[in-house]
Amino acid sequence: MKKAFSVFCLFVSIQVFAQNTSDGVSSNKETAPIPSAYRAFSLGMGLAELKDALAQDDLFNFQESDISFVPLRTENYVTTTGFSFIRRALFQIKDEKVFAMAFTMDVGRVDYYSMYTTLVRKYGEPKILDPKQAVWEDEKTRLTLERPLFVQYIDKEVFSQTLDEAAAARNEELEMQAEFLNEF
Repeated sequence: MKKAFSVFCLFVSIQVFAQNTSDGVSSNKETAPIPSAYRAFSLGMGLAELKDALAQDDLFNFQESDISFVPLRTENYVTTTGFSFIRRALFQIKDEKVFAMAFTMDVGRVDYYSMYTTLVRKYGEPKILDPKQAVWEDEKTRLTLERPLFVQYIDKEVFSQTLDEAAAARNEELEMQAEFLNEF
């Protein structure tokens, strides 16, 4: 009985390894670096470059009115609708440069599993994997695949700086509130 169980376990292990290899998900394969670009769009590109790239790309329905300026902040947003596989795109801009790009996919045309296996094949296993998201990252870039189907590229340095600035602004607000309350 033990011998039959051992043979069965060996058979299952071989099948799983063969399936992973045929899917291109072998752990021995060289992986590409985490990208900071998608098509003609890249982290760090200027607002004028982004507008030109969106206007020339036939996957997007870009209009000049798709640009939003946030008062009292150094961030701007460009949101536009997409055609085909991409339903919507969001570009977050700080100091006139793109630091985050997010693409909402059309789940009727592409599925999570296909995106996930493609990213694993290219970039290896994700650093973070849970039921809601898979995350690949290196020192500079974070690539996230979220459910139902959302792909995001983030410049980690600029994003960290933005979070630090937001925390500092929140602390300043709390100090001002405490001073105000102490006046009573």
